[in-house]
Amino acid sequence: MFPLKDATRSPERFPLITVSLIVANVLAFVWELGNDNATILQFAVVPARLMRGQGWITPLTAMFLHGGFMHIFSNMVFLSAFAPAIEDTMGRGRFLAFYLLGGLAATSAQVALAPSSTVPLLGASGAIAAVMGAFLVTYPSDRIKVLWFFGIFFHVGYMPAFVLVGLWLITQVLNQLGTVVAADAGGVAYAAHIGGAIFGAVTARFFERRAGSEVAAQW
Repeated sequence: MFPLKDATRSPERFPLITVSLIVANVLAFVWELGNDNATILQFAVVPARLMRGQGWITPLTAMFLHGGFMHIFSNMVFLSAFAPAIEDTMGRGRFLAFYLLGGLAATSAQVALAPSSTVPLLGASGAIAAVMGAFLVTYPSDRIKVLWFFGIFFHVGYMPAFVLVGLWLITQVLNQLGTVVAADAGGVAYAAHIGGAIFGAVTARFFERRAGSEVAAQW
């Protein structure tokens, strides 16, 4: 299942930050294709290394790295579906700050769960989870256009945002509960998704533009 777009509303302004983030992620992925794993993993978060005071820049750089084509493709699809409306609501500068802080909060949640882990963490999904958490509390009733896959067949339908994001979040929690005893085994960083979504849901209102703010109207 892939969310395609918010079918209820269209942004009033071009989603410059959303598009810029997608471009930055794609360019980073192209860079990855031209480098070996050792070079790439220097910019990924390794919890044990971070806890030793090393690689402090990696929580930021890791947000723009991905483990493969499907990893970046799915992340960018989710970002393009949910981010434009949130960027429009927050304003460009606030949204960029929110996105980056959401990614840092997501990484913090994963590191807190397994601080001695040596499994590298990378990907934009924690920051995107923050965007989805914000969408859940800001536009819960919006209809999301969704592409469903059934084997080789597909179907386009619509789901309320609170159902789609709510089900997604429940699956993250259930998957985390199922893997908590194997936190150092690699795979999907469910705790990062949960942490990012909680950050987004709790802080979204604080990042919204205030009516009449000339600066916010521009950025």
